[in-house]
Amino acid sequence: MNKAELLAHFTAYAPHVDTALLAKAFDYSTAAHAAQERASGEHYFVHCNAVAQSLAEWKMDLPTICAGLLHDVLEDTSISEQALRSEFGEEITKMVVGVTKLDHLQFNSRDDAQAENWRRMLLATAQDIRVIVIKLADRLHNMRTLSYLREDKRKRIAYETVSLYAPLAHRLGMFKLKSQLDDLAFMFLEPEAYEDLSRKVSAQLAAREVTLARFKQDIEKVLANTAIPRRILARTKSLYSIYMKMQRQDKPFEEIQDALGVRIITDTIANCYALLGIVHTQFKPVAGSFTDYISIPKMNLYRSLHTTVMGPDGELVEIQIRTEEMHRTAEYGIAAHWRYKIGEHQRDIHLEEKLNWLRQWMEWLQDLKSPREFLDSLKTDLDFRQVFVFTPAGEVKALPAGATPLDFAFCVHTEIGMACVGAQVNNKMVKLDYQLKSGDICRILTKKGSKPKKDWLSLVQTARARSKIRHYLREQGIVA
Repeated sequence: MNKAELLAHFTAYAPHVDTALLAKAFDYSTAAHAAQERASGEHYFVHCNAVAQSLAEWKMDLPTICAGLLHDVLEDTSISEQALRSEFGEEITKMVVGVTKLDHLQFNSRDDAQAENWRRMLLATAQDIRVIVIKLADRLHNMRTLSYLREDKRKRIAYETVSLYAPLAHRLGMFKLKSQLDDLAFMFLEPEAYEDLSRKVSAQLAAREVTLARFKQDIEKVLANTAIPRRILARTKSLYSIYMKMQRQDKPFEEIQDALGVRIITDTIANCYALLGIVHTQFKPVAGSFTDYISIPKMNLYRSLHTTVMGPDGELVEIQIRTEEMHRTAEYGIAAHWRYKIGEHQRDIHLEEKLNWLRQWMEWLQDLKSPREFLDSLKTDLDFRQVFVFTPAGEVKALPAGATPLDFAFCVHTEIGMACVGAQVNNKMVKLDYQLKSGDICRILTKKGSKPKKDWLSLVQTARARSKIRHYLREQGIVA
């Protein structure tokens, strides 16, 4: 994408924003990196341009794309922070400085010092999530050009990507990016398994496409008499997600029962539910397969209706129904919420509210003093397998898989967690280390004057609960 194409792409979604600064950043970065080459032999600016392209694809704001173009000038050229600030201002410079700091951090699960680096990085960048988004765009292009590096370096970067960057993209709701990073890392970490699985999936794809095309025709026939606007897309799983399913189930590819996937995109929430009703009327739903992420969104902003139905030929088909806005959020996550109002240069007015969960999560992680504990908690919170647990009043709480009644208690309210003395699940007493399951009804028993115990730290999964317990223990002078 040359300068004119990048400016045109940006103007297509932000027509009222002056692109002069973007053009300036393009030229400035080109000149700054003029004498540099990447390991591939390409001009270094090719990388900066690729990062900016990804940010533009995600429809990020102008300062973010400028920072993407400039993200390596402080680290790899003689340009000073002061010089950059005088040319591009404080906002862009702060983002470039943030990305430059991230470039010095490497992730290795066996290295406590690096775990501490990651903790500091996440806390520092929580104030401007755009820094992480730029770093994710940077990592995506680095992964696409990883083959030019030495094998040991390829393995380290691929491991770092699958261990932290891909889960972080997931946590930010950037599912498309997560799949891309996962598959690229898989290709370098397990090249033989990747090639083998790639061949098998490709061979299977032709037959599945015929079945999918037929099922899409069946759905269109069913919906033909409705005035509901919609488009129907096939959904494909990443190679890495299939591989991980094989590992979890200890089965070869041929024995993996993987349902076909279809997405129905419409215009309004009301029409999402209307389409669900029509689909369930015409196709037999699989018991227990329906999940409503519209009324109970995931913490990373994801919303959609999920159901699995039996197709006319007996095949299982997973169906996701969502609005166009939900689909964009599902594709680009947090990046989908940098929006432009007509004639204004500003973000979505609700963005700060939507980012509160992430900032709060970062604050909870700040309380974890041990790098090892931080890493364990980080991996738990980046794993987005969830359970949905009900309060006795019927309110639903989303918790990570493996969460206990103590996690639930702190999720309901800090004071309830602090005074917890026991729990009932589905009207039966359970231990506080009981692992909650979706559909459980959990009642927390409290006692006035009761306080957290040190051994609670080994019973909880969530950063929130651990942070609250640790804070209390420190106040009491109990080392934790």
